[in-house]
Amino acid sequence: MASSVVAVGLALAAAGFAGRYAMQALKQVEPQMKQALQSFPKTAFGGGYYRGGFEPKMTKREASLVLGISPTANKNKIREAHRKLMVLNHPDRGKGFTVSRC
Repeated sequence: MASSVVAVGLALAAAGFAGRYAMQALKQVEPQMKQALQSFPKTAFGGGYYRGGFEPKMTKREASLVLGISPTANKNKIREAHRKLMVLNHPDRGKGFTVSRC
């Protein structure tokens, strides 16, 4: 009985020291993590989503806001933005299936 209490105490102490070490390590890495997160491009996906209302028929402006591109973007940029949006919203995403390129 006494040996199990000592084992539990040692396990709790080890968990406490490990947690303390992890917290100190995270404090040192925090500035690099913040810098890395700020370096990501701000797109329609990173900066939120289009919150406006929609017209009965989608306009070019609304489509560009949804895709996160300029209204004057060329066809290749439109296709790539559309493809990214479709891959992100594909129903099989995260289920182990591969999504074929459209």
